[in-house]
Amino acid sequence: MNMDENYITLELHKILESLAEECTSQAAKRMAGDISPITDADIVRLEVGKTFSAYNATAKIGSPSFFAFSDIASVANRAKSGAQLSLRELLDVSKMLTQTEALLSWRRQYEGELKLDYLFECLYDSKHLNDKIQNAVISEDEISDNASPQLASIRKKIANAGAKIRDSLDRIIKSSDSKDYLQESLVTLRDGRYVLPVKSEYKSKVAGLVHDTSSSGQTYFIEPLAVVEANNEITILKGEEQEEIERILKELSSDVAGFADQLVSDYTASAQLDLYFAKANLGAKMAATMPEISDDGIIILNKARHPLINRDRVVPVDFSLGAEYDSLIITGPNTGGKTVILKTVGLLTLMTMCGLLIPVSDGSKITVFEKILVDIGDQQSIEQSLSTFSSHMNKVIDILNTVDSRSLVLIDELGSGTDPVEGAALAVAIIEKIHSLGGKLVTTTHYQELKMYALETDGVQNASCEFDVKTLMPTYRLIIGSPGKSNAFAISARLGLGEDIIKAAEGMLSGESRRFETILDNLEATRQQLEENTRLAEEYRRETEKLKAEIAEERRKLTETKDSEIERAKREARSIIDRVSRQSARLMDELEDLRKAKDKSDFSKRVSDQKMQYKRQIESLYNEESKLGGSDEEYVLPRPLKKGDDVRLTEGNKTGIVISPPDSSGNVMVQVGIMKTKVHVSKLRLVEKEVTFNNKKIQPQTPSRTVESRATRRPELELDIRGYTVDEGLYEVDSFIDRALMSGNKVVTIIHGKGTGALKEAVRNHLRKHPMVQSSRKGVYGEGEDGVTVCELK
Repeated sequence: MNMDENYITLELHKILESLAEECTSQAAKRMAGDISPITDADIVRLEVGKTFSAYNATAKIGSPSFFAFSDIASVANRAKSGAQLSLRELLDVSKMLTQTEALLSWRRQYEGELKLDYLFECLYDSKHLNDKIQNAVISEDEISDNASPQLASIRKKIANAGAKIRDSLDRIIKSSDSKDYLQESLVTLRDGRYVLPVKSEYKSKVAGLVHDTSSSGQTYFIEPLAVVEANNEITILKGEEQEEIERILKELSSDVAGFADQLVSDYTASAQLDLYFAKANLGAKMAATMPEISDDGIIILNKARHPLINRDRVVPVDFSLGAEYDSLIITGPNTGGKTVILKTVGLLTLMTMCGLLIPVSDGSKITVFEKILVDIGDQQSIEQSLSTFSSHMNKVIDILNTVDSRSLVLIDELGSGTDPVEGAALAVAIIEKIHSLGGKLVTTTHYQELKMYALETDGVQNASCEFDVKTLMPTYRLIIGSPGKSNAFAISARLGLGEDIIKAAEGMLSGESRRFETILDNLEATRQQLEENTRLAEEYRRETEKLKAEIAEERRKLTETKDSEIERAKREARSIIDRVSRQSARLMDELEDLRKAKDKSDFSKRVSDQKMQYKRQIESLYNEESKLGGSDEEYVLPRPLKKGDDVRLTEGNKTGIVISPPDSSGNVMVQVGIMKTKVHVSKLRLVEKEVTFNNKKIQPQTPSRTVESRATRRPELELDIRGYTVDEGLYEVDSFIDRALMSGNKVVTIIHGKGTGALKEAVRNHLRKHPMVQSSRKGVYGEGEDGVTVCELK
């Protein structure tokens, strides 16, 4: 392909050569070399999108395997026309089919959306044909015995016949009569027939047919008459073998002909897929990404790198053009990177227009231009007797004759090579002409006049390649908005030019030039100070964010520790209560037995009083356990206290009844047992008279009921199924036991009532067989007696 010289100047051909190296097939390599920049923004978006889709898929599961498949389009067409294919051509078809199978297998593994699916849909899987070829063809010179049963049979007969001939000849060789007249004791082949090497003087001793003689004439190769018939048989079998091979090749060629169109489709689609995944792999090597693509004339490059410079050496640059200004004038010292920036902008634009990813960071944007016009480098021609300036101006004239609103112009050292005053004036005029024609321009210069022009002209902006005056070395950073200095004096001094010469040169500068240089120095110092302040501010911000994150993490850990400690304390308290409850239950059983043994009413009363006291103590322990999750300092009365409210005193953990509302000081008169005391409301906790169970509020039962008041029980330790059917009740019992086990409760109470006794008996029978129930018993006096069942869980 004849490439545009502007593209060659920007070294697009080297990128395409790198792309071709990533391709596997010759067809894809040719397509890579023939790529031309696309000038339609919609098509460019589509092509770059395909490459980026392949890039993402490769990052997830790796690239598909590609083989160096040959161009089988001509092979398929020959087969279609009825020609017999060679073994080499059949192997090429097999490789193409293997490539297709590999691509389809890869696509089945990748579950995401792929913009190359239209190519995968052009692939046709023909494993049957591929297996048939691979089973028949061993190499381009050999066909397998497995190609057909007939071929295997013929070759077996040939082998058997050959073995018989060798046995016959071996007997002749080993006989004592033949030792003298044989040149060597071996069997050889001449014209496909088995013969013996006989000395010329003994040729009459061996009855047979002479097939050949040695070059010296000393040896005759004679086929003994004893094996002539067998050799004839082998010759016939060889003919049959060749006929069978021809038949097999015709059959395979016919099979290929029936699949010819699909093979051409496989070949075309595989070559294109090879190219797109080569683009993706090249992008991965460059650490590239997909920019936004437009045709609005705006270029934004963030952290852009020249793709042909080693990543460890190149300094990423930030570049923009076309939004606030259409012309950018880059100044700075020689070797500061100005030309590299021009080439980077032009090459990355061309790469995008070729459907490639480019080495930039997120937020970058590329405009698709109709023309990219370049004048970079010394194009002096001795043969044409052209000076550097003349050659430069010829190129600029060509640019001016071509440029329009869809053009990107890149000119290195505009106006150089002639008188500085005239060169600067020409440069300004050329910039204005390009600007008036709507072209986007990036140029480099050393002229101060162009720096002033950019400062004073709308749509034109200065930029500079940063130079470190302390180290006297360029940093290669691009600073947009700030004109640069040539730093010729500083660089000359560093190279060893005498100080007297430098001072003399400085004295020759005009007062205006010195003032301008001073202003530039001040601007550069201010810019560097602002950058340092920005850097420090960003550093402080990051440190602040880090400290905030650390504080939040410490707070989270403290909360987790507090919660875990509270939960541990609750578990320990619950364990103690359960243990005391079991011991007390056994004591109550003993007391009940004593009560039944005594008839005195006062004895029963004392037992009952003792039991009620025990229940209050147990309930008090449970209440304490339930309060471990919160802090008394955080407690707030749910409502103002009033006369008759039940309250608990935080000091001593005693309960009482409010007998007068709070006074002006917040003190309340509370009846505790037979005593009355004045307590501040902050030391009181309201005790609600009703409890909630199964989302229902249950009022305390009157003392006359057989089952004790539920207000004195813990809802999570008891289940009330009175009024349920047997099936409903047993279902609730199983659910209740599961919840109790998950909560760590070991002793629970099931209230089923007495009634007809059906529910009671069903529950108790069920509990005896329940795998998680250790033991069960009916309630004792004060627990509900026969109307409840108390269970100890495993």
